[in-house]
Amino acid sequence: MSDEPKHTPHRAPWRGHGAKVPAMAPAGSRAATAGADSTVRRVAPSPLEPGATRDPYRTYRVLREEFPLTYDPLLRSWVLSRYADVAGALTDARFTHGHRPGDPPCAETHTDVDEAELRSVAERTAFVLARRLADRPRADLVADFCHWLPAGTVAAAVGVPYRDMMRLVRGRAASALAGQCTAQIAVREKALAGFLADVLADPDQVAALREAPAGLVARAWTESLRRDPPVQIVMRRAHGEIEVSGGTLPSGAPVALLIGAAGRDPERFRDPDRYDPLRDDPGQLTYGSGLCPAVALAGLEAEYALRALFRAMPRLRLADGFRPERTGVITRAPQSLIVRPGG
Repeated sequence: MSDEPKHTPHRAPWRGHGAKVPAMAPAGSRAATAGADSTVRRVAPSPLEPGATRDPYRTYRVLREEFPLTYDPLLRSWVLSRYADVAGALTDARFTHGHRPGDPPCAETHTDVDEAELRSVAERTAFVLARRLADRPRADLVADFCHWLPAGTVAAAVGVPYRDMMRLVRGRAASALAGQCTAQIAVREKALAGFLADVLADPDQVAALREAPAGLVARAWTESLRRDPPVQIVMRRAHGEIEVSGGTLPSGAPVALLIGAAGRDPERFRDPDRYDPLRDDPGQLTYGSGLCPAVALAGLEAEYALRALFRAMPRLRLADGFRPERTGVITRAPQSLIVRPGG
């Protein structure tokens, strides 16, 4: 059976540079059958193309609108970019391989989550870290705060000295102590950095969230995960033929789910490029909705990060001339977040 989708409609033409097709590209796929014109070809752009790390969202928009199902020779997989397809694939049992904290298989293994204890350790760790930065003229919240808070909360939660947890994290042994979900510290670091960047980049957001109730902070956190998720692409495999927008995935096909594209799908979100914690159509795909200590802990870290930073540094603001820039393709986050703790 050919790996070519059975039906692939296009809403409008898109012109881009043709890509060389590797030997494993499916015979008859769009990538393999691009037109004879060697200069300009009508092919789908790739999230791995040069320049995508600075701004992948233009590429995502073209894929959503014109290539909802396409084979990407750089990713060596079929690509889904629309919210309905990506959200469905993340929980559909016909897609195999992969683990997302909060999904049903994950939630079934967590029956003893003590959220009060998680809240306590997140609060203590955040305030200790924030106080260490308060007297500095400048600080990098990515290196000096976001890098340490997720590991610190895990260390406190499992009763391991903080210095030992950091050694274990660097040695990739944290999961032995904290479990597969909670040990995904790098994702929580990136998510926290992106969240703080979203808040601090807008003085109005700072004012609104400085003394905000937990519910509003949680909405701001969810909105950050939607607009700029820390994990942009996740891989799955189709177990059987599966109908999606644009055609049918062949059985056994590797599939790249573009979380970053789905989060800005205008068919699902109003004004999707805008960061709006008060939106009436919230949603995020970084985490599932089930019971999971990693999901709860990530949200608590975001909440207490804000509370601790604003309490220790009431005049906290971005350094003069600094604007956060996210980079990355598979995962994405600000590499630095330079602030003036004293305003």
